[in-house]
Amino acid sequence: MPEKRVQNKDNLQRGLAFAYRVGDYFENRLGSMIEKTPIGAPVLEGEMDAFTWYRIPIKDGVSGDGSEYYIYAKKGRSKNLIIFFSGGGVAWNEYTAARPTTYGRVTAGMPNYYYNNLRPFTQIMNIHIGITEVTNPRNLFRDWNVVVITYATGDFHVGNNDFEFINADGNKDVLHFHGYKNFRNAMEAARKLFDNPESLLIAGDSAGAFAVPALAGEVYEDFYRGCQNVILLSDSGQLLYDDWYRTAKEIWKCKDDIADAIKGDNITVCWYKKLYEKYGDRFNYLYATSTHDYLLSAYYNDIANKIYASDSDVQEEFFLQMKKMLSELRNINPKFSFYINNFKNKMVMKSGMHGGTTHTNVRSVNFHLGNIDGISMERWLYDACNRNLYDAGMSLLDKRF
Repeated sequence: MPEKRVQNKDNLQRGLAFAYRVGDYFENRLGSMIEKTPIGAPVLEGEMDAFTWYRIPIKDGVSGDGSEYYIYAKKGRSKNLIIFFSGGGVAWNEYTAARPTTYGRVTAGMPNYYYNNLRPFTQIMNIHIGITEVTNPRNLFRDWNVVVITYATGDFHVGNNDFEFINADGNKDVLHFHGYKNFRNAMEAARKLFDNPESLLIAGDSAGAFAVPALAGEVYEDFYRGCQNVILLSDSGQLLYDDWYRTAKEIWKCKDDIADAIKGDNITVCWYKKLYEKYGDRFNYLYATSTHDYLLSAYYNDIANKIYASDSDVQEEFFLQMKKMLSELRNINPKFSFYINNFKNKMVMKSGMHGGTTHTNVRSVNFHLGNIDGISMERWLYDACNRNLYDAGMSLLDKRF
């Protein structure tokens, strides 16, 4: 190999190593700051004060790397309840299991697929933003009670396996796909805090969006069967993969009824189909997405082409897949309601995830902003929770980008 090429390669490696260290340093510093500020949620001891977020340790819960697991809860002043499934990536094989997300990996532009633990840095993605804001008196959901089922297992909240793999350092490791056990334990805690809600919103973003159709039936059947107004929202749950069934069955080892419902490459559509077959119009069904999701398109590109990056071509492919998905959901239930936006992705990342539109909005500042129709996701969702269902942003399906 020519000397100059070797030198360039060494310089690149040193640059990546430096970026990795800077990213980890920043994350650790930010984590320390969060723990010392009001944004940090104290552990619940005794009664809950209204409009205060609490952290609730789950004794038998475990995160992907074996560390502690906890959920968040907030008491409002209404009898309404949100059960919210957090996102945080996905691991569908040994390669992705070996590459969890850290800020160092993100900064260095290295492939990273899922969070494998709960730490202060991830807290800012779970509470105090979008639908979970408590300090914003204009938040239409401020008075609702909320339980956030956190996520750090890479299995769409449905796994039941201790998965052995070789990590990026070449050592044997284990990823605890305990999403389903965490979910059941979290719901036991939720039921003790909030019983008999008048309205129940079961929602999730990103990985949590996939969990909604997979687990909403159990949330209703086993914990809140008496509720007459149940609304389901998946925010950004699109990722086509021909091998979802094998992943669910052999890698995550989820329950047979969850795995056996997977009949195609769109796991969300499959799970909604099974759910609607059982519960029909007992629930109101909502789906939200941006048109050219920069992050989900990168995941799809990795699955299809082994390239963890997003560009205009793969984003356009995502857009076409999204249009087909909406049609499939509407075929399952003609009353399925959609919220479409084209908020631009403004992140600048070394990983090649440039351009496109945002990934999820229910827990972001965009939650309060109007889409092309001038309707915010907040207003659309609040109206749906009050039995006024409609679509917003559908003209975006006909636009050229």
